[in-house]
Amino acid sequence: MRERRKHLIGIVTSDKMDKTVVVTVERRYRHPLYQKVVRAAKKYMAHDEENNCQMGDKVRIIECRPYSRHKRWTVEEILERVE
Repeated sequence: MRERRKHLIGIVTSDKMDKTVVVTVERRYRHPLYQKVVRAAKKYMAHDEENNCQMGDKVRIIECRPYSRHKRWTVEEILERVE
């Protein structure tokens, strides 16, 4: 049986590092008591081998082996480019 790796979709918020981008992934959920829709965001460091990503790009990241202390994701593909 093949293991399925997790993937997330988010926006690149920083591309200042070499071969690394910071991707902000936003999720929405309903508050258990008040039933209001709440937005929560989390930042992930992702490996970008060719430095293709720019700030504002919409990307899909996929779980991978640890590249460093904080990098456990890699950029699979760029879904939308920023102008």
